[in-house]
Amino acid sequence: MPEIVQVQVGQCGNQVGSAFWQTILGEHGIDNDGIYRGEDDERRSRVNVYFNETGNQKYVPRAVLVDLEPGTMDAVRAGPLGQLFRPDNFVFAQASAGNNWAKGHYTEGAELIEAAVDVIRRETEGCDCLQGFQLTHSLGGGTGSGMGTLLLSKIREEFPDRMMATFSVLPSAETSDTVVEPYNTTLSIHQLVENSDATFCIDNQALDNICKRNLKLANPSNADLNHLISHVMSGISTSLRFPGQLNSDMRKMCVNLVPFPRLHFFLVGFAPLTSRDSAAFRSSTVASLTQQMLDPRNMMADADFRNGRFLTCSAIFRGKIAGKEVEEQMRRAQDRNSTYFVDWIPNNVQSSLCNVPPKGLNMSSTFVGNSTAVQEIFKRVGDQFRAMFRRKAFLHWYTGEGMDEMEFTEAESNLNDLVAEYQQYQDATADDEEEGHWDQEAEAEETIA
Repeated sequence: MPEIVQVQVGQCGNQVGSAFWQTILGEHGIDNDGIYRGEDDERRSRVNVYFNETGNQKYVPRAVLVDLEPGTMDAVRAGPLGQLFRPDNFVFAQASAGNNWAKGHYTEGAELIEAAVDVIRRETEGCDCLQGFQLTHSLGGGTGSGMGTLLLSKIREEFPDRMMATFSVLPSAETSDTVVEPYNTTLSIHQLVENSDATFCIDNQALDNICKRNLKLANPSNADLNHLISHVMSGISTSLRFPGQLNSDMRKMCVNLVPFPRLHFFLVGFAPLTSRDSAAFRSSTVASLTQQMLDPRNMMADADFRNGRFLTCSAIFRGKIAGKEVEEQMRRAQDRNSTYFVDWIPNNVQSSLCNVPPKGLNMSSTFVGNSTAVQEIFKRVGDQFRAMFRRKAFLHWYTGEGMDEMEFTEAESNLNDLVAEYQQYQDATADDEEEGHWDQEAEAEETIA
């Protein structure tokens, strides 16, 4: 059975991670202390993907919690899941990254990295068949972005053949709370392009809009936003945790979703999203799930997929659903939105089914799309980065930690290349690709000759 190690870094990463554990505990019938209370053996059969069993039917999450200050760890220990995590897996320092990527990546973070890698190594040694890692972090702060990407590169060095998925919270256009976010984000994306296999892009502004518009919450709290993210994380990992009709694991999903190694930044969505008051008046059907799942306002990142084209998509349906119905509805949705899909990748929509619905719902669907519209986020960050970097604003905080200005220039150029690549494949048509293919073949023959 493939096992996954979860790494959560920084304040945002640990809060999102805790929400994820809370969600999957409920799905597997495990209480907040890790004791199994369920009666359905199907929910327990593959619980080892995320948990280690220690005896007395107690399950301990395979999670490593990392931060540069003790406050976040104290909050987790004092919260409802305080007794769930293994005490040795809390890795923290007494300093703080102070929203500075360089502190997280080069100074404070580098001092703590060995301890974190040791804990990760110990967790992987207890696995029979390690499938990969998933990292939760934010890109705007200091620890999640700086130390998170350092940890990513260390894991990649040590386990080059394992899958690496990240759930990355990007800064949004309106709810930005740190002035140096464009620097931190650009430097982080530079690392994610090289070291991640799949990056699920999430941002607070989109989540905030979903809470206000769909869930009718006037003042959504961080807990509400994290709860939404945890639903998506739970949906994406469903095929690993439960037996299903069309199962697709993490590696299969990435093979189907990533046509070019650098283009692995995904938009995610979840359905059904309804307010508590109106939930009783709605009946979920595969058609309504498909429609809501492909609604631009349902995407959890501040990018409108109608401004780009989908290279590939994946839809994970949960509940007692017929496969034929799913195929039919997905085909209809694809025909209806055909202008938003590239024509040079045939069968670019993958569906998978799982019989076990999420807790409290009859059926649900999770959407993962590799859309060229994600470049909107990168362009926005790049514009803000350029405006500050041109005047060398706030740069002394980074150079003071031993960074070189060249790193900023490299990161910026990598971001621009990424945007250009997305644009190139957005504009490409089936005919262009054929011509390009013949040109390459002719070139290859000439070279051989």
